[in-house]
Amino acid sequence: MNYRSLDPALLIGTLASLERRIDERFPGAGLAKVCAELAAIARESGAKVARIARPHYLLRISSAAVMASGVVLLAYVSSLIEVKKEGTNVYGILQGFESGFNIVVLMGAAIFFFSQFEMRWKRRLAMADLHELRSIVHVIDMHQLTKDPSALGGEASATESSPKRTFTPFQLTRYLDYCSEMLSLTAKLAALYAQSSKDAVVVDAASDIGQITTNLSSKIWQKITLVQQVAGTPIKTPVT
Repeated sequence: MNYRSLDPALLIGTLASLERRIDERFPGAGLAKVCAELAAIARESGAKVARIARPHYLLRISSAAVMASGVVLLAYVSSLIEVKKEGTNVYGILQGFESGFNIVVLMGAAIFFFSQFEMRWKRRLAMADLHELRSIVHVIDMHQLTKDPSALGGEASATESSPKRTFTPFQLTRYLDYCSEMLSLTAKLAALYAQSSKDAVVVDAASDIGQITTNLSSKIWQKITLVQQVAGTPIKTPVT
């Protein structure tokens, strides 16, 4: 077992186990369905990350062929240039230098574009998946928004539009803890893309998701602390 990098298979297994735990504790809960969707994304991400990490030889060969053709074309154009000492003036020489410089700049830009083509293609794939993970982070956060620890005190009066709050302190703690676990695992899925890519844009996007999930998890644990305060005693939760 490799302890120096994240294993997609282990993340998938952890998410599948978390889905079962949520469904067993809260049968039919929407949070379990969100976790099932996250597990499906994890299974897809494993294959996508492996695809991004592998060299795309067809793109590399095509880009190399185009760049080589450009160099050959530049060499051919250079061979057609004739230097005549008679009848030349400073203006003509400068105009020739300007034309040659423009050609070299354009060829250099084209070579740079094709040399970065594979990286941009992989970046587009990774960013699309990271955007999906960022979206599901907010879906998870939506599921814990109405889980208000202050309602456990029994002093607050509900209105007609108030959400139903039937959880006991123990159940509320477990529900919030499951949300925190899902956020953490979502950040780990994002880290898979940073792990398999040297693209700074992908790494920054994955780090951004990690920061978002950390901030949201901190708010969730503040709620868990409030639940324990309202309950009067620390709630001892089992491992499931």
